[in-house]
Amino acid sequence: MSLRKYLTSRVFFLQVLGAAAIIAVLGYLFMHWLTFTTDHGNEITVPNLSKLTEEQVESKLDELDLDYVLLDSVDYRSEFPKYSVVEQDPLPGTKVKVGRKIYIKINASGFSSVKIPDLIEKTYREAVPTLKALGLEAGTITYIPNLGKDMVLEMRYKGRNLKVGDRVLKASKIDLVLGDGKASYVDDSQATDSLAVPATETPQDEQ
Repeated sequence: MSLRKYLTSRVFFLQVLGAAAIIAVLGYLFMHWLTFTTDHGNEITVPNLSKLTEEQVESKLDELDLDYVLLDSVDYRSEFPKYSVVEQDPLPGTKVKVGRKIYIKINASGFSSVKIPDLIEKTYREAVPTLKALGLEAGTITYIPNLGKDMVLEMRYKGRNLKVGDRVLKASKIDLVLGDGKASYVDDSQATDSLAVPATETPQDEQ
């Protein structure tokens, strides 16, 4: 049989059809295996773990066949309960596969303390960023007569004067006493003694 006749014969057509069927079956089986091994279509929505304790996180994720990893604690945030979740990755609502690890960060138990920096004779504009960098806030501003306008003269916390190196809790408000720039210099040599007795006129001789 010539090649031309073979290619146009019924036998060749049946062989091509059989080969195509085998390829289709193998493709289907491969896709089915791939779907099974990757859990395609069985994704889980990551829950919102914010403000949950570590024990609550573990219980909630176990129900969803998910796991968690505690990365670290963060500086205390008053809007979150102590030892509760502050941050998580992936974020709530993200689709993940079974067994995925959720990374969390826990709120500290309270504010840590910081040392009061040396702000004396610094300007208000210099003092505020320094306080913020330490986790502190500028509180009430009071002005007193002094040549140094907006210069820090005193630091106070809850009514008491602070010294450089004193410790306060983070997020504390530090009250600042500033110069108003209006004080004038008075020469003591020209000052009038307020206690001096004014001179009296000598009475004229009576005629």
